[in-house]
Amino acid sequence: MKSELSKSPNMPHNVIIENKEKISITGVYDVRSFDENEVILVTSGGSMSVCGEDLRVEKLSVESGEIVIEGCILCIEYNEKDIRHESFWSKIF
Repeated sequence: MKSELSKSPNMPHNVIIENKEKISITGVYDVRSFDENEVILVTSGGSMSVCGEDLRVEKLSVESGEIVIEGCILCIEYNEKDIRHESFWSKIF
């Protein structure tokens, strides 16, 4: 599921984790990839990975840039490299 979300540059970015079982994230521009162990996002706060077990996307709002992921949340990580503006060639090489 790869979805181009709202492009507003000033979209607020917030992360709420509930009991390590549910994470709500705002300011999401793009969902790069997801499977049951990792969800990779591009947010207004930078690129972000959510890692865990039995992860599932419960809600994705294209209009508001919100995502809710449920499962066993083990870690979240912001990546230094901002992938919002990567070109096709930079992804290959």
